[in-house]
Amino acid sequence: MDNRVVYRTAKAAAGAGLVALRFNFRGAGASTGSFDEGVGERDDVRAAIDWLENKYPGLPLSLAGFSFGAWVGLQVGCEDPRITAMIGLGLPLNYYDFDFLFENPKPALFIVGTQDEFCAAEKLDRLERRLPATSALRRIENAGHFLERDLDSVQDLITGFFEKMPFAEMTG
Repeated sequence: MDNRVVYRTAKAAAGAGLVALRFNFRGAGASTGSFDEGVGERDDVRAAIDWLENKYPGLPLSLAGFSFGAWVGLQVGCEDPRITAMIGLGLPLNYYDFDFLFENPKPALFIVGTQDEFCAAEKLDRLERRLPATSALRRIENAGHFLERDLDSVQDLITGFFEKMPFAEMTG
């Protein structure tokens, strides 16, 4: 939760007037539990959504995830009717199946570096061809998995995405 991509994503959401919650999955950092291959981690995402809904009743909820967190979080976001918009960064297409995004009707933004060592260009091209019109894919030129080449642009893309959402007038 403390890497620069996650930090900048939360900062971008806050810049768009949203409340941002960063958390570690079970077994990561100081969290209890142990890695559960994405199964228990989906429960972690659901628990975070429940917490936010209880803490801020009536506010629209969005979800953003990075790397493994994108794979886990976007699955929950597609299923959960409380989530109105989603962002995935550093999609590790070489390791996980993201085909569930092909039927996602919710607004979504995906950001990947063109030199991401966990996301082969041909897999990213295949994903992009099959994404619904509600989704947008942005490539950060010459950036690796941690989007280190242009985190300012990444942050601006995220803030801009959130500011265009119908819920923006409720939060801003």
